[in-house]
Amino acid sequence: MIAALVPVKRLGVGKSRLRPPLDPRASAELAGAMLEDVIEALRGVPGLASLSVVTGDPAAARRARAAGARVVLHPDDGLNPSLDAAAARLAAEGAAALLVVLGDVAGALPADLQALLDALADLGGRGVVLAPSRDGGTSALLRAPHDVIASAFGPQSAARHRELARAAGVAYRELDLPSLGVDVDSAEDLDAFLRSPGGGKRTRAALAQLGWRAAP
Repeated sequence: MIAALVPVKRLGVGKSRLRPPLDPRASAELAGAMLEDVIEALRGVPGLASLSVVTGDPAAARRARAAGARVVLHPDDGLNPSLDAAAARLAAEGAAALLVVLGDVAGALPADLQALLDALADLGGRGVVLAPSRDGGTSALLRAPHDVIASAFGPQSAARHRELARAAGVAYRELDLPSLGVDVDSAEDLDAFLRSPGGGKRTRAALAQLGWRAAP
């Protein structure tokens, strides 16, 4: 089975590069809306057997559960350690493959997420499939098994994941998927998200309520 896992920092502190122009309360609400949009997109992917959110934040956990995701509570000791701990737990429960989607890829569409699963099937069900973000990061990473390469999320992580797959000698495919191209970390990312044709209805509504308009 393929399990999906979404990592989320504390909603009130996870988007520091958006403050200013947003105040802490607004950035926390925006982070929650993005999480809910990602969960909704993943719930629309028929090939997924389970959907979990890993977080150390009770507020994020409440929103994740309300949106229909299971919550794996884990101390916020860094993105990659949190992912690895949650992935090991899911693997012990029977997950043969793991799809990680960042909680700020608000525009994600189910069809693009399903394309990752289809690519893994084309690789014979074992290997690495990656969707890069426009800034060189990794918006989504599908691994079968979950530890076929290590988690290396962070700035320029697409290149690191690519190199890890090469060094491990495993099948690798990279897909440029429009709705997964923007992970929102800055005001410029918000503008790019609003100009994109992807999903993210809750995030778009939250930005409209805040009076945010994309720069021309």
